[in-house]
Amino acid sequence: MKEQNSIPVGKVARAGRFAGAGVKVGANYVTYFAKKIVNPETERSGLDKANARDIYDALSNLKGSALKMAQMLASDQHLLPAEYVNAFRPSQHKAPPLSGPLIVQVFKKSMGAAPQQLFDTFNANAVNAASIGQVHKATKDGKNLAVKIQYPGIADAISSDLQLVKPFAVRLLNVKESDVRPYFEEVEAKLKEEADYVQELNGAETIIQGCANLPNLVFPTYYPKWSSDRILTMDWVEGVPLVEWAQEEQPQELRDKIGQAMWDFYDHQMHHLRLLHADPHPGNFLVTPDGRLGVVDFGCTKSVPEDFYGAYFAMLNPDNMHDDAAMEKTLYGLNILTDTSKPEERRFFIESFRALSGLLRRPFDAAEFDFGDQQYFKDITALGEALSKDPNSTKFGGARGSKHILFVNRAYFGLFNTLNLIKARVKTGMPALVDADVVLG
Repeated sequence: MKEQNSIPVGKVARAGRFAGAGVKVGANYVTYFAKKIVNPETERSGLDKANARDIYDALSNLKGSALKMAQMLASDQHLLPAEYVNAFRPSQHKAPPLSGPLIVQVFKKSMGAAPQQLFDTFNANAVNAASIGQVHKATKDGKNLAVKIQYPGIADAISSDLQLVKPFAVRLLNVKESDVRPYFEEVEAKLKEEADYVQELNGAETIIQGCANLPNLVFPTYYPKWSSDRILTMDWVEGVPLVEWAQEEQPQELRDKIGQAMWDFYDHQMHHLRLLHADPHPGNFLVTPDGRLGVVDFGCTKSVPEDFYGAYFAMLNPDNMHDDAAMEKTLYGLNILTDTSKPEERRFFIESFRALSGLLRRPFDAAEFDFGDQQYFKDITALGEALSKDPNSTKFGGARGSKHILFVNRAYFGLFNTLNLIKARVKTGMPALVDADVVLG
């Protein structure tokens, strides 16, 4: 894979790369429509492939929050055409790495010494590269280590990157800038946390200690003495990246075992720790040679406030789902409805979230759920399309809901999509049901 010798870090330079990608996409459309005039049978897939390639090339060159967007989109196989998902998937662990000499400079600046001075051996060629940093293999005192080194300038570019993206989000969602501000602030805060490796180390150790007794999970040990805010050193965990493992022939029993380990991992975090590994894309997991699930990246974690937890799971309680008053109280708790909501607005959101809740709780209803069943994901897509076409979506549109919904939903939908990718059948079950009156008053 070709290495990069630099990353655009200035606001003007990064904006220029965004604009350059837009120009290429525009040219692809011109080419597509020209071919369509000559041959009406020309398929759209060629345009999607060209656009996906050009957009990914631009984002992978920028890295940071720009590439993180591609990473998030690649995690949902049902959101974009397959051409985009396939093009963006390398962002999870196979993005173009920075050159060895440059990454050594980054290490030396952060740690005060070259990696060859701190470790017994250090491979300057990256093993994996993603959105925020890349991983190198090292050894020390007989230990095999993974050393994650952050790309230079990435932390400083987060705010300016989001400012470039915000106008597109405002137009796409047809909302006021002031409406989306709390959500962008939440995203910005999480991205800045992800760029702080000291915080990642602390969050990882908290979750690992809390989940240490769960079966079929493997976690690395972290080493603070060889880590900093831009360098993170941990045990090297042997295994096959989950996205590659899932595409190979695997016994269904093993798929179910790996899927169960992942489900139990998230179930325990949510209902016992109230702290979530909020980035469950396949690039953060691997399958070990003895058939266990390795969790190797804790960059994004989300603390779940008790009041939000109560409202979220009150929404999934079937007793509340069929009770208008309870559903209305739950939607107030999630900030979907407010004191200024009109009766017809309340009716629309109660009915919409009743349908949505019915779908979201379907995996919890059965003793065992088959996440390889494509019909479930088709039903989610169909409901989303139906709601987006409902005139009331525009009439009562706008950004609404607690900011905590963003990363909790990201965790659950990411979990569901990853379980779908590995085609796992999982023993699920609902936690203790939450009563809207008890939790929300």
